[in-house]
Amino acid sequence: MSSFVVHRGGCTARAGDLAPLAFAGYAHFTAMQVRGGRVRGLDLHLERLRSASVTLFGQALPDDRVRACLRAATQAGPADHSLTATVYSPTGEFTVAGADARLELLVRTGPAASGPRGPLALATVEHERFLPTVKHVGEVAKTYLLRQAVEQGFDDAAFVDRRGRLSEATIWNLAFWDGTAVVWPEAGMLAGVTMGIVRRRLGSLGVPQRVREVTPADLPALAGAVVMNSWTPGVAVRRIGSVSLPEAPSFAELLHRAYEAEPLVSP
Repeated sequence: MSSFVVHRGGCTARAGDLAPLAFAGYAHFTAMQVRGGRVRGLDLHLERLRSASVTLFGQALPDDRVRACLRAATQAGPADHSLTATVYSPTGEFTVAGADARLELLVRTGPAASGPRGPLALATVEHERFLPTVKHVGEVAKTYLLRQAVEQGFDDAAFVDRRGRLSEATIWNLAFWDGTAVVWPEAGMLAGVTMGIVRRRLGSLGVPQRVREVTPADLPALAGAVVMNSWTPGVAVRRIGSVSLPEAPSFAELLHRAYEAEPLVSP
């Protein structure tokens, strides 16, 4: 088969399964790119779903059940596609559900994606996500701030927290280059799976990495910046706020090389 799917618990979802989820805002998810029926960083995706489930619901689905659902959706679609796996409880929002609440997994697939070409200009916006370490749904601020940034002539928006630190962008992690090392911003944020893959592969390649606070005032001293997410390990950023940055193609190439060193595995 070569069609994209929407599965609930590993089987085709019916309209009645999906109706309660329309506009529902208490769930979490992970997104990945499937290539040749396989994915990179599967262990990180499973850990993300597991830890977020414990945070939101006090329990988690077994990894083998999650993998079976991912496998069913992957095998039903084309070799290359995008996949999103969402964990939720049928009890829905605005309810008090204890550790005995039943969890469900919704998996949907769609066309493969590789992200924008860049380089991008990012507006700076003071914003902090609620539960920043969880990839949860219902975040209207992300789309709202993206649209506001585009109206102002930017491509997207980067967040600055109450302490003046750059943290992340709307649907992206930020990474910087200081000329000798990759710099990861220190602030409350979602640690992306692609970010995790790149970090461990850079370590294997012996590339220096630093974690430190980065403010807009620090940007002129940096030698490059990128955004990354499940689409891509690096899209060049040419400007953040009013500060122009070098495109640093060798920096982006380094991140892509590190990402591609991660083996593809089957769910």
